[in-house]
Amino acid sequence: MEHFIFASQVQFRGLFQMILVLGIGGSFPYGFHISVINYPSVHIRKFINETWIERHGSPLHPETIMLLWSFIVSVYGIGGFLGSICCGYLTTKYRKKKCQMCTNLIMLVAALFMAFSKTAKSFEMILVGRFLYGIGTGFSLNIHPQYVGEISPKKLRGFTNSTVAVFLTLGKLTGQVIGLREILGSEALWPWLLASSGLSALVQLVTLPFFPDSPSYLLIQKGNEEACRKAIRKLWGEGDHQAEIDDIMKEKVTMTSTKTLRVLEVIKERSLRWQLYILMTVMTTLQLCGINAIYFYSFEVFHTAKFEEYLIPYVSLGVGLCECLSSILCVSLFSTLIDRFGRKVLLWGGYTLMCSVLALLTMTLSLQVKRQQPSGHLPSISPPFQSSGATISIMVEIFSQSFRPSAFLIVGCINWMGLFVLGMIFPLIVDNLGPFCFLIFLGILALSAIFIYLYLPETKGKSIMEIKAEFNKLNFGRKETSVTENSFPKEQLFCTKL
Repeated sequence: MEHFIFASQVQFRGLFQMILVLGIGGSFPYGFHISVINYPSVHIRKFINETWIERHGSPLHPETIMLLWSFIVSVYGIGGFLGSICCGYLTTKYRKKKCQMCTNLIMLVAALFMAFSKTAKSFEMILVGRFLYGIGTGFSLNIHPQYVGEISPKKLRGFTNSTVAVFLTLGKLTGQVIGLREILGSEALWPWLLASSGLSALVQLVTLPFFPDSPSYLLIQKGNEEACRKAIRKLWGEGDHQAEIDDIMKEKVTMTSTKTLRVLEVIKERSLRWQLYILMTVMTTLQLCGINAIYFYSFEVFHTAKFEEYLIPYVSLGVGLCECLSSILCVSLFSTLIDRFGRKVLLWGGYTLMCSVLALLTMTLSLQVKRQQPSGHLPSISPPFQSSGATISIMVEIFSQSFRPSAFLIVGCINWMGLFVLGMIFPLIVDNLGPFCFLIFLGILALSAIFIYLYLPETKGKSIMEIKAEFNKLNFGRKETSVTENSFPKEQLFCTKL
């Protein structure tokens, strides 16, 4: 909490304002589009069928309607996958600020497709709009955490990075609130519900030009020290910031002496084999912990559990509220938790706790099906926030500067493809398993907890080379822990405490 108070001081007002602007157009839309698509599901499926009847004179089979609906949900992941792939190259060439502003234009075009889809009697426009939303959030979800990290001083970097998750959960909650039938979730207003994301894009498009590029970009890529100092003063206020500038200069020297490996080179590199195993495990688990499935298909899940249709939006809203409150609370506790327990314990402990939550959820849903009526309460199904925070720390710390861009590209691909697959197959899982549909996620969490407990070295307080030595025991065997690698900087880079 002391980080929040510190960041709110007058000295860092510019930084705090820019974090707000970046969040509105960054991870906020990602969370918004995960939750909001579920609310008009009945209206959109009805619209698809009515449009088809008007065109061809006959209705669609219910299974075909469900397939089209699943693709509308899932095409968001395909767009995000493409945006994530292109993001690294374009942000390097054209800078993050300019790319983020172009992303806002993509989001505004997507909003127009959504707004006029019903008027044009074209469900294909919903598909196109959802795909464009995916491309836009694929960019912004990569740009947002990097930009926030680059504009923050070291003592606030852990706190500011954690705000990415806060804006994401706020986006989910906002989508649920305005998706209620009393606001924009009615049959008459659902196109405007799907188009409302354009408002956050417009706000960022108008306000972002008043903020500077990141100091590290100005000094490392542009070589403009005066512009760097000006940006620091605008963000951090007046004061002696020479130590931070010196750190950026050291980073510039390190980058010029270090080879950056491409994705295929990283995948083939034997010294990174177990790092990649860990990366794929934590990212797959983050995507398949069950929470995104609830947001995508809460209507189907709770309808299977015999909830009345009019109650389902409010039950889903309770899920979003729990997750949002959890994320805000844990922002203030995250630094203390991760410093006290370390990354490894928070990961496998969080996975174990989520297993317990999903077991309770499955038990509650199955009992409600047997009773043929809802019991009126559900266990809290918000995943422990400390797991996602520890996941971000692990991804940063187990890869050196030369491997990190390629590693984050792999992360983006896993995240978005996982989202696509989840959106396509989960309705089938619900149809076949009913209230037991979350047992699959429970099994994944249990296996991941065991894997992390057995194989992830603790990274807290260790240098990059020390972490590398721990992984060499896995990559090359315990007798070859002295293996070195030319790609690492000669100086030891220590993992900063968040």
